[in-house]
Amino acid sequence: MRHPARLGIALTLALTTAACAAPATNDSKAGAGAKPATHTASVTSCGRQATFAAPPKRAVALDQTSTETLLELGLQDSMAGTANLKTKIPAVYEAAYAKVPVIAPKIATGEQLRAATPDFVIGGSADLFTKDRAGTREELDALKVPTFVSAVDCPGQNQAGRTPFELLFSDYENLGKVFGAEERAGKLAADQRTAVTKAGENASKVPGGADQPTVVYLYSVFNGMPYVAGKTGLPSEMSRIVGAKNAFDDVNEDWPEVSWEEVAKRDPDFIVIGDLSERGRPGDSAAEKRTTMTQHPVVSKLAAVRDNKILEVPGIELDPSVRSVHALGLLAAGMKDLGYVR
Repeated sequence: MRHPARLGIALTLALTTAACAAPATNDSKAGAGAKPATHTASVTSCGRQATFAAPPKRAVALDQTSTETLLELGLQDSMAGTANLKTKIPAVYEAAYAKVPVIAPKIATGEQLRAATPDFVIGGSADLFTKDRAGTREELDALKVPTFVSAVDCPGQNQAGRTPFELLFSDYENLGKVFGAEERAGKLAADQRTAVTKAGENASKVPGGADQPTVVYLYSVFNGMPYVAGKTGLPSEMSRIVGAKNAFDDVNEDWPEVSWEEVAKRDPDFIVIGDLSERGRPGDSAAEKRTTMTQHPVVSKLAAVRDNKILEVPGIELDPSVRSVHALGLLAAGMKDLGYVR
C-alpha cells in the first residue's frame, strides 16, 4: 500500500473541520467517555479475532495514521508508544502526542516494540507486521498481545462493496469497542459520515450535460517520475463522491509510477497536487510540482496546466486516515471553484 517514494509525508494544515473534533482532555486510562475497565469486547481485524476483558492500558501505534486515530479518540493516556512519524503532528494533537513515548523514529523493530511491553498493537497497514519489522501477528499472538490492522488495508477480508471511508469508520467503531470509548468513536464516525455526505451533495455537473470531468492526482515526483493515484487508492473513491473520474482508474495500484507522457495522454480536465513540503526533498512541494509541469515540453501544453485548473491538498490526506475527510472537502470546494458544480 506504500510506494518507495513515501518515506515521509507532508502536511500544511490547520485541521479544524467539523469532521474531526479536537481530542478530548483525558483524565482516565481508558480515554474520554470510556466505560469502566470491566467491559468485555471482541473485534475482528483483518481476519483475526481478539477479545479484551478490559481496555488496553499500554497500546502501541506503529505508524502516524494509527497514532492520530487513537489521539482523536482521546486515548493518549492508554498508549505506551508510537513510531514512524512521517510529518509534523497537527497542532490539534500536539498536547496529547507529547504524552506518548516514541519507541522508534522510523518503522519499529520487534525489539523496540517488545521493550515497550504493549498489551495491544495497532498498525495502519499489514506490512508493518513482518518478521523484519514489528513481528508477525502470529508471533505477537503467541505473546498474548492482540493486534489490529486498519480494515482499509485488508481488501480480501472485507465485505464486498464497502467503501474506503466506510472501512475507516468501522476502524473507529471497533477501536471504540476495544477501549470502551464507543460514544466518542461513534460521534467521530457520524461526523465524518456527515462530511462525506456533504461533499457529495453537489456532485459535479458540467453545464450542458457533458461527461464527468477527469482528474489526475499527482502525489509525488521521485527520481523525476510522477506517482499518481491509481484505482485502489482513496482518491478514486473521493472522485466518485464528488462526481469526477480518476484518469488512472485502469491501473490496479494505489500509487503507480507513470510517465509524464502518459499523464499528457490522459489529458485530465483538472489536476490535484499532493503537497509534500515538509518532507523536504527536491520536487516535493506543490510549487515545485507546478513548475515541473509548466516546464515539461508535453505536459505544459495540457489545458489543465495552461488554464491553471490545479488544486492543492496536503499529501498525507490522500491516504486513508482520520484527516482524509478534510481533503475530500477541499476537493469538493475546489471543483466548485473550477465550475464543475452548479
